[in-house]
Amino acid sequence: MVQVKVLGPGCARCKKLFHEAERAIAEAGVEAELTKVDDFEAIMAYGVAMTPALVMDDEVVSVGRIPRADKIAAWLAKAASGQG
Repeated sequence: MVQVKVLGPGCARCKKLFHEAERAIAEAGVEAELTKVDDFEAIMAYGVAMTPALVMDDEVVSVGRIPRADKIAAWLAKAASGQG
């Protein structure tokens, strides 16, 4: 299962990225767990200085922008293929 995290304080852009990630998970058809991280210290632990950010399996894949669902779905498929 791919662990997907949206990092951000809860701003409109962070909510938009969360929505795009939800769509991507549905499109990709991979098993994934999506969580929102809004704790400042937890965000900083990823070395992220700008939000929103997207993390897959503890690897930061996007910072400061909102990738489209199809791009996120491609990253999901790649992450899922690298597991087990």
